[in-house]
Amino acid sequence: MGEQLDSIGRRKRMKATSTGKRVSPTQRDIIWFTKIHEHGPLPSPYLLQYMRGSHKSEKRAKERLTDLFNEANTPHGGPYLTRPIQQFQTIDARYKPLVYDLAPAAIKALSEQNWLHGRAAHHGPWWHALMTSCITSSIELNCLAREDMNYIPQSEILARADAELRWRTSVADPVSGRSYAKDLLPDGVFGLEYVTKRGSRYRFYALEADRATEPLRSGNFHRKSFIRHLLQYQDYIEGGGYRKHLKLTAPMLVLNATSDAARMKRMAEIAAEHFPQGCNYQLFQCWEEFGVGVLGA
Repeated sequence: MGEQLDSIGRRKRMKATSTGKRVSPTQRDIIWFTKIHEHGPLPSPYLLQYMRGSHKSEKRAKERLTDLFNEANTPHGGPYLTRPIQQFQTIDARYKPLVYDLAPAAIKALSEQNWLHGRAAHHGPWWHALMTSCITSSIELNCLAREDMNYIPQSEILARADAELRWRTSVADPVSGRSYAKDLLPDGVFGLEYVTKRGSRYRFYALEADRATEPLRSGNFHRKSFIRHLLQYQDYIEGGGYRKHLKLTAPMLVLNATSDAARMKRMAEIAAEHFPQGCNYQLFQCWEEFGVGVLGA
C-alpha cells in the first residue's frame, strides 16, 4: 500500500486506495449519486451544497466523499465514486476541487432503490460535459434556495414525453437554399416552475454549452455552427417542434452559455442579424472559468 501513498503518507488523489473499511451507502450518499446521475460529473462543492447541514462539518462531508471513492469493501462490489482522470490534466489541478462521477457500484445501488430515471447522456469532450453538469446543477441549487421556484430535471421531462433528447429538424442552407434534415441534440433540457399567488407558471429551456470549439459561421452547411444552430432552433421552437417532441404547452427558450465574453457578444450580434425584428427565446450568458485557455483542455 505504501506505493499508493504520497510523500507524507496520504492516499493519492488520482488512484483509489482501499483500507478495507466497510462502507455502505446512506440515504445522503444516495442523494449524491442521484444528483451525479441526473446532471453528470460534479465538483465536490456542488455535492456538499446539496447536502448542506446533513453533516457535522464540511470536513466530515469531504471525508465521506473520499471514502466513497477509495473504499472497495461495499455491498455492491467496489467503490461508489470515481475521480475522472481528465480533471488532473491541468497545471493547477491540485488546487481545484475534486470532481466525482459514478462507479458501477453506485449504479447498482441506485437501481436497487428504483432511483434510475435516465442518465444524463452528455456528448462531446469531458470538459464540455463538466460545463454542462455545472450549469444545470447550479440552476437547481439556486432553485433549492428559493421558495418561489422549483427545478424540473431533464429525466422527468423526457420520461413524461417518453422521448429521447434528439429531434429531427428541417432547415435550409442560407447560401444554396437547399433544405436538409438535421438532428438537433441540445446539451440538455430543463424546466422551471414559478410558484405564484395565481398558481404555477412554467418555462422550459434547451441548454447549449459553448466552449468556443465550433465556428460561428461555416461555408460548409453540414458542419455544426452557430448559424445552423439558429436555424435549427428556429424550426424547433417557432415551428412548434418542441411541443411535439417533449409534449410541452409552456414556452421554451434556448440558454446559450459560452466561455468567452467576446464570443458571446458576437453570438448576440449574429442572432440580431438573423432576427432583425428581434428574438425572445435566444438567451446568452458567459462563464469564463470553462474557457479552453483557462482550463488548458
